[in-house]
Amino acid sequence: MPRRGRLHIPGACYHVIGRGLERRYIFEDSEDKRDFLARFGNNLSLTGSQCLAWAIMSNHYHLLVRAGAQPLAKLMAPVLGGFAGNYNRRHRRSGYVFQNRFTSILCDEENYLLELVRYIHLNPMRARLIDNLSELCKYQWTGPAGILGKHRQKWHSIEEVLAHFGKTWCSARMSYIDFMKAGLTATSGTGLSGGGLVRSYGGWESIRRLRQEHIFCIGDERILGNSNFVEQVLQEDELAVESRSRLTLQGWDLDRLLAVVCERCEVAQSELRLRSRENSASRAKAMICYLAKEKLGIRSKEVAQKLAISRPAVSKWIAKGRKIGQENDWVDIFD
Repeated sequence: MPRRGRLHIPGACYHVIGRGLERRYIFEDSEDKRDFLARFGNNLSLTGSQCLAWAIMSNHYHLLVRAGAQPLAKLMAPVLGGFAGNYNRRHRRSGYVFQNRFTSILCDEENYLLELVRYIHLNPMRARLIDNLSELCKYQWTGPAGILGKHRQKWHSIEEVLAHFGKTWCSARMSYIDFMKAGLTATSGTGLSGGGLVRSYGGWESIRRLRQEHIFCIGDERILGNSNFVEQVLQEDELAVESRSRLTLQGWDLDRLLAVVCERCEVAQSELRLRSRENSASRAKAMICYLAKEKLGIRSKEVAQKLAISRPAVSKWIAKGRKIGQENDWVDIFD
């Protein structure tokens, strides 16, 4: 059965989970944990994403991420790939480090944001790595210590979390601690792992039976939310796909994009394959990479071959193109 594509909704919250191969330890010491967090924090800023909650365990990790304009894969792929390579070198091993691709669950933050923050931050206690809440608030491998002013990671967006608990830092932190205490006697969090709507119907088998009876129910294991939320995000994702399809039907491909961008930047197409630092040629190359990948859905490999550059270079040009597109009016290029 083919795997389902990820839903990308800019500005939405995702619960991101990843495990070690065969549930083996992937964070064997503090250096492993620091390496993972450094890579994650650096790529958060590069992709314009935010982290609202996090926890590093022995054999897995939990992250609550607010997505930026770029899909989660752009955030996580360099983190996981870089970490895996360094992990193998440090521990003198080879082969896969992570089990399958990471899981990402799009969450209805209006109903689940704070519950997810608490669930993620209490993970070390639920796994009995930490004995009590007092120790958890000093533990450096999950979010509470940072929220309370200790071991804070610069990339952890604690202000947004505390804003839900009070108007001042002091009152908000006290309310946050009370909220965490209440979570110690709450359910284990099994209802926060995606597909919440599916469970409310009694599972996928129940949904299949209902559909056989011509009763349509919306269900998606990639989403945690009620029927209205599920329907809304699926429509938004469909619109993004339809936009690419519409442009393709209008005759947009890489060759046409090159011609239009070069004309606007007043650059000859032959200059794109030269290692020139001339501003207009650099601007054109950046915009071609950005628009080709993110607006037309053209593969990086194809763009790299066309411009005679490496695939990693395409990613760098995309980042530059995104900035140029924000600073200048490129909205009408596909009109």
